[in-house]
Amino acid sequence: MTVELPSIPATIPEPGLYIVATPIGNLGDITLRALNVLQGAAVIACEDTRVTGKLLKHFGIKGRLQRLDDHAPPEVRARIIDEARGSAVALVSDAGTPLISDPGYRLVREAREADVNVVSIPGACAAVSALSIAGLPSDRFLFAGFLPAKDKARGEALAGLAKVAATLVFYETAPRLERSLRAIAELWPDREVAVARELTKMHEECRSGTATSLAAHYAAHPPKGEIVLLIGPPTEAEAPILDADALLRAALVDSGPGKAAGIVAKATGIDRATLYARALELKDE
Repeated sequence: MTVELPSIPATIPEPGLYIVATPIGNLGDITLRALNVLQGAAVIACEDTRVTGKLLKHFGIKGRLQRLDDHAPPEVRARIIDEARGSAVALVSDAGTPLISDPGYRLVREAREADVNVVSIPGACAAVSALSIAGLPSDRFLFAGFLPAKDKARGEALAGLAKVAATLVFYETAPRLERSLRAIAELWPDREVAVARELTKMHEECRSGTATSLAAHYAAHPPKGEIVLLIGPPTEAEAPILDADALLRAALVDSGPGKAAGIVAKATGIDRATLYARALELKDE
């Protein structure tokens, strides 16, 4: 079923590269400006032509699609940039705002270096949508993409962000959510965490609590769909105490950073995540 476009003046976009946000779920979230650009674009660069083709069909738009993902060779980007010198070219991802953990960085950078006009067509973004409803501090936040899939790398990535005085925002997959929550619980048992799932769709939910309680919930109720994982900023109790350096150095003689942090945490009551981050720094000295 196609949707009749709103009655808006159809204008042909000026030449350039247009970064067009598309819906993350509810198709009603596309903007009139995005529709106008997609209608007038000579080429629409996209992650998956099948996904974008369905979106265009829904709105009755016929467009020339060019696949562009992180594996696209330089000559594909060069052709798109050359086209954008004389006509409007749109860049979309499968959902949401391009470049936000989606392909497009190289294309935008090379277009700017080539003095091609690059224009933002803003719209839906899962990270920002989740932050707006999670009830966590939003005056400062850090979007950190996807957490690593491997347990060790995930723990190191989280520990490296221990001192960031802001809400942390990640994208996560349903099969990995429980493991990520348990890793967070090990480092920060008292921090508030939120899981936003299926944003803008029929079964949208945003659940908050400790990482331990959320891990238990999703172990009993395996999640589906796209997920945004948010972690509240550090509490005052997590402030680093550098007097623990001597204890950490002693523990690191016979133990790895994780075990050393655990030993010192038990001995001093200092937050383990802070100690782990500091142990990584000391180990590399």
